[in-house]
Amino acid sequence: MSKLHELNAIGQSIWLDYIRRDLIESGELKQMIDNGLRGMTSNPAIFEKAIANSSDYDDQLRELFKQEDLDTVAVYEALAIKDIQDVADLLRPVFDDSEGVDGYISLEANPHLANEMQGTVDEIHRLREQVNRPNVMYKIPATPAGIQAIEQLISEGVNINVTLMFSMKHYEDVANAYISGLEKFAANGGDVCTVASVASFFISRVDVKLDPQVTEKGKPELAGKIGIANSKSVYQHFKQLFGDARWQKLAAKGARVQRPLWASTGTKNPDYSDVLYVETLIGAHTVNTLPPATLDAFLDHGAVANTVEDNLDDVNAQLAALEALGIDLNQVGEELQAEGVAKFNKPFDSLLATIDAQREKLIEA
Repeated sequence: MSKLHELNAIGQSIWLDYIRRDLIESGELKQMIDNGLRGMTSNPAIFEKAIANSSDYDDQLRELFKQEDLDTVAVYEALAIKDIQDVADLLRPVFDDSEGVDGYISLEANPHLANEMQGTVDEIHRLREQVNRPNVMYKIPATPAGIQAIEQLISEGVNINVTLMFSMKHYEDVANAYISGLEKFAANGGDVCTVASVASFFISRVDVKLDPQVTEKGKPELAGKIGIANSKSVYQHFKQLFGDARWQKLAAKGARVQRPLWASTGTKNPDYSDVLYVETLIGAHTVNTLPPATLDAFLDHGAVANTVEDNLDDVNAQLAALEALGIDLNQVGEELQAEGVAKFNKPFDSLLATIDAQREKLIEA
């Protein structure tokens, strides 16, 4: 039994934050699934690297470029949808065996729509129709417009991976949107047990932003601690929200909890353990999405233990100490989310530029 199977026995699912066509076609992904991988996530930055740094997509690109009516975004979507469908098919046994708990691949909406509610809803409807797989989640950021789109789509029975969450306020807004969406879905006769969602809470970026601030304010002992403390605090709130009377009415109809998904779990600071954001956040009803290097590191030397509720007194003390420094985590979360939206737009635009460059290269060839 691999460490991934051990984590799953505790109640945590490991998803891979990566996609590339040769991973799918070589059989490597199938082997990873057999070894306990429970899902995958993708984003434009990952696709951009895959397309720019390999010839995996050249044959399909040549065929797509022959269709002169396809613009660059349509070409990207055709590439991405093929990979998403192929991964979904490989993960389908996990989806079936887990009765829809795991076995998902996530596809991100155009990040330029992050502040457009209706544009996001329309985009997800269009992508969902084209992908046509039950075990796909559609990624939407937790912006104010995104929250509205999430509630609307959940009320229609669409599986959503909510991204760019950094604060307790983000978490509360997202969880309430999910619950409200399910209530509407149920009221309209929908089968709530068919809907799944994860709330992707970002970790390492919090420490990257706050470490210099707490050090400058004379509290260097808080460096490398707040990202984890923030996440453990969210987990406690998750247990409260999905244990109260309001939720129990939906649970009685078969509704699934919206699992916290720990994102941004690759360690950015080389002074910290390369499995810091994995080992410290293991617990029931959670997902951790790992980039390949972090997954390899954890398989090599990571420890498996139920840790997400360890040292809660320390967590509360650390968050209180941060507040005493005059640092508001909700405000920090807003800043990080705005930065995140900009960071998502940049790789998407770079992805389109990469495809345009490939168009010139492959057509000339």
